[in-house]
Amino acid sequence: MKFKKFLSIPIISVFSLMGFAYYITIFIFIQDWLGLESSSGFRNALIFSFFAFLSLFSFFVCVIRDPGHVPSSYVPDVEYSPSTDQDSTKSVSHSRRCDKCSSYKPPRAHHCRVCRRCVLRMDHHCLWINNCVGYRNYKGFLTLVLYTTVASIHSMVIVVSSGLQKDFTGRPPLKIFYISCGALMVALSFTLGTLLGWHIYLLAHNLTTIEYYEGKRAAWLARKSGQGYRHPYNVGDYKNITLVCLSLSLSLSHTYTHTNGS
Repeated sequence: MKFKKFLSIPIISVFSLMGFAYYITIFIFIQDWLGLESSSGFRNALIFSFFAFLSLFSFFVCVIRDPGHVPSSYVPDVEYSPSTDQDSTKSVSHSRRCDKCSSYKPPRAHHCRVCRRCVLRMDHHCLWINNCVGYRNYKGFLTLVLYTTVASIHSMVIVVSSGLQKDFTGRPPLKIFYISCGALMVALSFTLGTLLGWHIYLLAHNLTTIEYYEGKRAAWLARKSGQGYRHPYNVGDYKNITLVCLSLSLSLSHTYTHTNGS
C-alpha cells in the first residue's frame, strides 16, 4: 500500500530529474572535463554518486515513513493544567479537539486536508514526496534537503567548470545544451540551498513552518496589547537541534501518546 504513493506525477518528476542530473553529471560533464578514467574524474564521480545515493535513500524514507498519526485512544492529560477543573474541561473540549477528525489532538499536531488526518508536529504537506512532513519523518526530510543541496552544488561546479574549458566554436547547439544544464543546476542549487537554510533556522528555534506563521500572528497580537511573545517550545539552539537530530522519541512520546493505567 505504501508503494502506491510513488505513483504520482510529482514523485515521477523527482525521479526523472534525479536520473537526468546524475547522468549528465557523471557521463557527460565529468567525462568531458576530467575523464572518468583519471583519478580526479573517478574521485568526483564517486563523491557525487555517494551523495546521490544518500539523497535517493532519504527520498524513499520521506515518502514511505508515516509522519506520525494521533492515536485514536489519545485523550489529553489535564492533570498538569494550572487552570481550574471547569477551565480545563473547556480547554480540552475546544482548544485540543479537531473539528474535522472529531477527536482530541496533542499540542503541535495539525490537521492535514490532503491526508485527511491529524499529524504530530506537522511542518507541511509536501507535494514532491506525496506525504506530510511531521514528527517521524522530519529528520529524513532534513537530510534529504541537505544531501540534495550538496549534490546539486557539486554538480553545478562540475557543469560550470566543464563549460568554461569547452570550445564551442561552430557548435551552437552544444553551447545551448551546456548553458541550459548550467542554468538548471544553478537554479536547483539556489532553491535547495534556500530551503535548507530555512529549515536550519526552524530547527534552531524548534519551530515548524506552521508554527512560524502562527507565531508571527501571535507576536503581532502580543505587541498590539503591549505584551511580549516567546515560542513556548524554544529551549535553546543546542537542545532544539538535538531534539530532532537525536530523535528523543522516548521523552517526547509522553507528550503525544495517552497510555492507560500509567
